[in-house]
Amino acid sequence: MSSVAVLTQETFNAHRSGLLPEQGGAAVAGPSAGEDEEALPTYKDAFPPLPEKASQPEGTQETSSAWASKIRPLKSSIITQVFHVPLEERKYKDINQFGEGDQAKVCVDIMHKTGAHLELSLAKDQGLSIMVSGKLDAVMKARKEIVSRLQTQASASVGIPKEHHRFVIGKNGEKLQELELKTATKIQIPRPDDPSNQIKISGTKEGLEKAKHEILLISAEQDKRAVERVNIEKVYHPFITGAYNKLVGEMMQETGARINVPPQSVNKTEIVITGEKEQVALAVTKIKKVYEDKKKNTTTIAVEVKKSQHKYVIGPKGNTLQEILDKTGVSVEIPPSDSSSETVILRGEPDRLGQALTEVYAKANSYTVSSVSAPSWLHRFIIGKKGQNLAKITQQMPKVHIEFTEGEDKITLEGPTKDVQMAQGQIEAMVTDLVSRMDYAEISVDPKFHRHLIGKGGVNINRIKEVHKVTVRIPPDNEKSNLIRIEGDPQGVQEAKKELLELASRMENERTKDLIIEQRFHRAIIGQKGEKIKEVRDKFPEVIINFPDPAQKSDIVQLRGPRTEVEKCSKFMSKIVAEMVENSYSVSVPIFKQFHRNIIGKGGSNIKKIREETNTKIDLPAENSNSEMIVITGKKANCEAARTRILAIQKDLANISEVDVSIPSKLHNSLIGSKGRLVRSIMEECGGVHIHFPTEGSGIDKVTIRGPAEEVAKAKQQLLALAEEKQTKSHTVELHAKPEYHKFLIGKGGGNIRKVRDSTGARIIFPTPEDKDQELITVVGTEEAVRDAQKELEELIKSLDNVVEDTMNVDPKHHRYFVARRGQVLRDLADEYGGVMVSFPRTGSQSDKVTLKGAKECVEAAKKRMQEIVEDLDAQVTMECVITQKFHRSIMGPKGSRIQQITRDHNVQIKPAVYFLLYQQKAIGHVHLFIFFQYSDILLAAPPAEAPVQENGEAEGEVKEPVDPNAPKKCDVIIISGRKERCEAAIEALKALVPVTIEVEVPFELHRYIIGQKGSGIRKMMEDFEVNIQVPAPEQQSDKIAITGLASLLDRAKEGLLERVKELQAEQEDRALRSFKLTITVDPKYHPKIIGRKGAIITTIRTEHDVNIHCLLSPRVHARIIGARGKGIRKIMEEFKVDLRFPQSGAADPNLVTVTGRPELVDEAIDHLLNLEEEYMADVVENEAKMAYMRPSGSSAAAADEQRGPSKGFVVREAPWATANEKAPDMSSSEDFPSFGAPVATKASPWGPKRF
Repeated sequence: MSSVAVLTQETFNAHRSGLLPEQGGAAVAGPSAGEDEEALPTYKDAFPPLPEKASQPEGTQETSSAWASKIRPLKSSIITQVFHVPLEERKYKDINQFGEGDQAKVCVDIMHKTGAHLELSLAKDQGLSIMVSGKLDAVMKARKEIVSRLQTQASASVGIPKEHHRFVIGKNGEKLQELELKTATKIQIPRPDDPSNQIKISGTKEGLEKAKHEILLISAEQDKRAVERVNIEKVYHPFITGAYNKLVGEMMQETGARINVPPQSVNKTEIVITGEKEQVALAVTKIKKVYEDKKKNTTTIAVEVKKSQHKYVIGPKGNTLQEILDKTGVSVEIPPSDSSSETVILRGEPDRLGQALTEVYAKANSYTVSSVSAPSWLHRFIIGKKGQNLAKITQQMPKVHIEFTEGEDKITLEGPTKDVQMAQGQIEAMVTDLVSRMDYAEISVDPKFHRHLIGKGGVNINRIKEVHKVTVRIPPDNEKSNLIRIEGDPQGVQEAKKELLELASRMENERTKDLIIEQRFHRAIIGQKGEKIKEVRDKFPEVIINFPDPAQKSDIVQLRGPRTEVEKCSKFMSKIVAEMVENSYSVSVPIFKQFHRNIIGKGGSNIKKIREETNTKIDLPAENSNSEMIVITGKKANCEAARTRILAIQKDLANISEVDVSIPSKLHNSLIGSKGRLVRSIMEECGGVHIHFPTEGSGIDKVTIRGPAEEVAKAKQQLLALAEEKQTKSHTVELHAKPEYHKFLIGKGGGNIRKVRDSTGARIIFPTPEDKDQELITVVGTEEAVRDAQKELEELIKSLDNVVEDTMNVDPKHHRYFVARRGQVLRDLADEYGGVMVSFPRTGSQSDKVTLKGAKECVEAAKKRMQEIVEDLDAQVTMECVITQKFHRSIMGPKGSRIQQITRDHNVQIKPAVYFLLYQQKAIGHVHLFIFFQYSDILLAAPPAEAPVQENGEAEGEVKEPVDPNAPKKCDVIIISGRKERCEAAIEALKALVPVTIEVEVPFELHRYIIGQKGSGIRKMMEDFEVNIQVPAPEQQSDKIAITGLASLLDRAKEGLLERVKELQAEQEDRALRSFKLTITVDPKYHPKIIGRKGAIITTIRTEHDVNIHCLLSPRVHARIIGARGKGIRKIMEEFKVDLRFPQSGAADPNLVTVTGRPELVDEAIDHLLNLEEEYMADVVENEAKMAYMRPSGSSAAAADEQRGPSKGFVVREAPWATANEKAPDMSSSEDFPSFGAPVATKASPWGPKRF
């Protein structure tokens, strides 16, 4: 083991100061004292040299071994191989497609499949060189794939004997796989039932030759081996194998051949010998010799042995037969177990048969079978818990086998006669004892009461077992038996029997009641983790409450128990359900989608307030949902109150009116229409008004219409007209038209369909996206009106089916506008004009001919719209708006919402979505990406601020033209494209979004209160006023706070900030008035009296005199209270649910500990802290008294230093600087003694510096 000593300035000083006075004197004596000099260590002893590559002298061998260690070189697991495919064998020979096409795809696929890396190169002779890198198995797999997929394949066949095929395949096909991988070929071996001996090989020429060679080698090796089968009568097999297979083992060892003799249980006479031909021949000779000898010299005798004793003659795993064969040389033949014969045949030499017969009878009679009478119900008591009782007997007599038969009153023992007799005596004694002190009883109880007798979790039956010290067997449900068996002490059995019969009798008198409770309330009654139902069960412990399985969809809850208790429980649960029903009243309020955010309020403040004050549950639809319904759940009166408040918010925000229309309730369903289609069409046509019909079957005629006043009046007129139609004579017709025609039939803003409606008076309803049949158009009205509308619509649809083709001329410079963004403009045209197809000429053809194909009316309308777009494009201008780049993010708004809104409002033209300009700085080698962000129609150029070096994109070395200092920076320019008047309006809107900054004077000492804990205060103000507030850094000591935001929001934010300042100043004044401090010293033993029980007395004093009383703890116990890593203080805070703050080092009052929390908890925590202080202070005082005796005085330490005298330091002999006139190393020099790294800074504790 080697060690390394690091000599630093500190350790050097320690060495020097640690020398004894005598050693110091010897050092001063100098070289004259030879014996002291010899005692000094040499330089090589103190600092052993590192080992050198050259061979070391004998004397230094030991030293170098301390440093030396064998380092095993690491071998790379990545290998590289190069494969060459000649031109004539290449599968893909197209030279023009090198590096692309199918060949490249194949290489990529091989890399993915094998994990190897491939590199292709083309030689001068057009041969393909492939370099494969990776792990060995990956490279071999890749090689096989390359040969099979990139190289032309040849095929060949090789014939070897059929019996050699299995050696080519190998175990589990491993040999074949290895061969294919090694030769990069595909080898096909004929199936076992195929008579052919030809093995087919496919692959490259080189691979074919290798594979053929390997297969022929395997076959040649097998040719040297031989297999011989010898038929020997089964009865002579034991003589060939010998006892315990000794003889056959010796034969195999002598001959080297493998001899396979079938076991006695297999009725085969064939013995198989395998190995080299000479070895096999020798083994066959030996086997036949043994067979001939035994056949000639052996004879047989037959004896009768009881069938039950045969197993004792055989012995475990046939060991007894082997033992007899080994001792006597006689084979014992036992008839099969399924045979009724009791004749045992002994075969062997005549003079040995007598001895063998004696052995057979001895083995047969060495075991006996006996039985003990014992009632079957006692069997398990005899066995004992986990077989303990039986284990005692079997451990003493391991050869005895004890068998218990279920349902029989006896125990069977089998084993050596003496052991069986001993075991029988012990078991009989146990039976006698158990019969004398145990009894059993059986009672009949209806199976339906069994689970009630057992109780929940077996509570009832376990109690009876423990109290009466008995065992009770209740049959399982599948047995459907009435008998319950009780076993144990006679008195306990009778008492348990009596109690069980009483329970059963009581259950027969119990009542079962089914309570109908809607399944939707079940979960609420049960409560989370069954908490609520547990309360009910605890209140009615004798009543069993069973809820149905949720999958059954049943409303029946079953109560079972004593009649009176069941009735009480039923009334109690009915009351709970009634309250739930009352609280589950639900009402849906239609509120326009744009007002949902106002209903919710800032941070959910409005909705939260309504929920709390009305005690209701209010659910709003998801943001991406089309639903406008807000669902309110709770008590009816509360729901109505919440509904009124929500409607009031909507009414305040918009000119919303509500009108009630009286329409006979019998017409309501027909007015609503199938799946609400009819009433929905009225709501959509009238600007999205809400029409609310009363609940079906209520008999109420009042229908409520809510929305903007004008639209409500329009909807009321249409609803009344429709109701009148329905009352007189209503007729309905259904038409079918392709969904792409619907928009064209409706027309822009519903113009086309309105004409049809006005001219005929019929109502036309188109399908919604949710409808299954998207082609269905419904016409509703009087018979005449419907007929006229049907005729007009059918003519329109027929004309749309008449497809025509037309052309128009569009300047090529405008083509890009139509096809940009994957043809978005063309898709919009197709949606709006009945699926018309517009085809532009190929890019670069310079043709201005555009083809339109579709229905005649659609083509004409689309053509007209495209001409309007072209006119707009011709009139388009591009204008620049200069806004400092730092404001761009603010102008864009969240996810570009503000920019998008300006684009929509001012209808500026659409430019390409995103431009990328790649700019390279050659000198530095960096690539900058200039990205132009564009939201719809407004293009924002936003190059990165980090790359201002080449602002105008000129390359290094180019002559830079003089730049106008007044010209705006490119990064500040926002480009707007569109019609001139629209662009100007957009510029004004953009400039209005530029944030403005104002400064508000706020005293510096109030800044931290404005920021709040973890910035919560300032963050709330920024969210409330939608501005950015910047507080100067503490080191600036500035009174100015900057507010940045839109000009319209700044005044409100400033007022809010100044109001907050006033509040803080008022709080400061109040604190100043309360800052008077009076310190009273009270003996700690009186503290609990002053605090009172749970802080009652101290709380009263605080309340009456409006003062705060702090907890003062001696700083000497602070560290003990805090504990290791704050463990102690955390425990206190968790236990009392308070916050503790200890004073920092150097605080004005080191005794002051602040406790924050609920008053009663604070008082309890203070009481606990004072108790701890009293306990810890006793320890501190005791420790200080001890340390006074242990700590050495300062004068004695100084005297010891003086006695030592000046020290020469750590001295070594034969140092390099002493022999070679070199300069001694300077301990303070960082070059002679370089640092091993920067010192690790001590981790600051959250509780301040440690106190000792």
